[in-house]
Amino acid sequence: MEQELNIIEKNRLDKLKKLKENGINPFSNDFKKKENIKDITLQYGSNDKEFFESNIIAVETAGRIIIIRSFGKASFFRLRDGFGELQCYIQKDAVKEKDFELFSEYIDIGDICAVKGHLFRTKTDELTIKIEHIEILTKSILPLPEKWHGLKDIEARFRKRYVDLIANGEVREIFRKRAEVINFIRSFLNSYNFLEVETPVMQANPGGATARPFKTHHNALNLELYMRIAPELYLKRLVVGGFDRVYEIGRNFRNEGISVKHNPEFTMLEFYTAYSTYEYLMDFVEEMLSELANRICGSFEIEYGSEKLNFKPPFKRIKLKDSLCMIGGFKPNEINSADKVYDILKARNTAGISRTDSFGELLTLLFDETVESKLIDPTFVTDYPVESSPLARRNDLDRSVADRFELFIAGREIGNAFSELNDPLDQEERFKSQVEAKVKEGLPIEMDDDYIEALKQGLPPTAGCGIGIDRLVMLLTNSHSIRDVILFPLLKPLK
Repeated sequence: MEQELNIIEKNRLDKLKKLKENGINPFSNDFKKKENIKDITLQYGSNDKEFFESNIIAVETAGRIIIIRSFGKASFFRLRDGFGELQCYIQKDAVKEKDFELFSEYIDIGDICAVKGHLFRTKTDELTIKIEHIEILTKSILPLPEKWHGLKDIEARFRKRYVDLIANGEVREIFRKRAEVINFIRSFLNSYNFLEVETPVMQANPGGATARPFKTHHNALNLELYMRIAPELYLKRLVVGGFDRVYEIGRNFRNEGISVKHNPEFTMLEFYTAYSTYEYLMDFVEEMLSELANRICGSFEIEYGSEKLNFKPPFKRIKLKDSLCMIGGFKPNEINSADKVYDILKARNTAGISRTDSFGELLTLLFDETVESKLIDPTFVTDYPVESSPLARRNDLDRSVADRFELFIAGREIGNAFSELNDPLDQEERFKSQVEAKVKEGLPIEMDDDYIEALKQGLPPTAGCGIGIDRLVMLLTNSHSIRDVILFPLLKPLK
């Protein structure tokens, strides 16, 4: 196979050399595209054969040649640009001799060409450009994967995404839908008077979530910095400053494992609204995501693998402790103490647990182990233990739980939200406990004194939510690995 590729590459390099010798620039930059293929097909795709026989419709466009069927003195080929595909037909007697020689002797599948001609319909009624002039814009030196096989090697697809996008139309569609998802979310939030902002990606103190950060160094300031694990604390500073509704769609970085659900670099939406509660955000998120699913998929009910997910509101809502009994199958007296929950987790060989873990932390871990994967339709889980919610407000009626929810769809967490803790004294104590715990784990976290000072200025009653864009796109495109929805996922370098 490698030898065959070397022969093809050598043959194309020979053509490249001959083009230059004949005064033809194989990498020209003076062509101005007048219309894209989608515009042509939208404007004329509904016209019949008789229309084109009575009307000469001149067109001029450009794109990559993805297939050629040659019949000696005539050939059909397909031209694709970033918007669509269209068949072309070139006949020796219908073009200048130099144009047909260029096509037949020097142009290969994968080359990027400009064409001029007029539209007609073939005997099979396919809309086609009859070529009157063709020129090469970019000579492709490496061959494309065979169209009928595509690019199937998973690792190669991710490493050479540019080839994957050329070869696989369904992959291009995933990333078009990803853009639609983000555009919809932006428009939805803007319609509710949220202000889009940008906060630091490099931070002196990585806060806002529990995760191991990436470390970097600023030479001029001789300062250790960290890639952000979340924008949360900066966004809440903006609410303190008087922006009542803010959001950010951006990259976060966590120096942790890679799996079908995790990539070290990922995209998050975080938004905050003053004078609101987590109950308001449940309704808000429900409205946003149900409308999003209907817009992207054309229905509230979407397929994800073997499951059918129903996004029609209202979404299911359940308290964490209740879910352990109703879905996890535990009796209330089996999970009413830290020792009992620890023993259950120990029997399940759960990694990383300790007798010193709090009852709330153990309950949350038991939920993760036994309930999360069973939450298929969109489900809000509420009343998380305070110990596993260091930035959330305590519930007024039950001080052991936080005013918080997590949204689960298809057995995985999609979003996390809570009424924000705006008591600076309570937050300071929780930060101290969090710092002590993380220092023991070797994580580089320090007390964020500036954030405490910001809270002392006064954070109005506020609710905030974070939603994983990549996981959301996975659901809406029926993709089962996060690498399928990230254009250039992180991969171990080839040696």
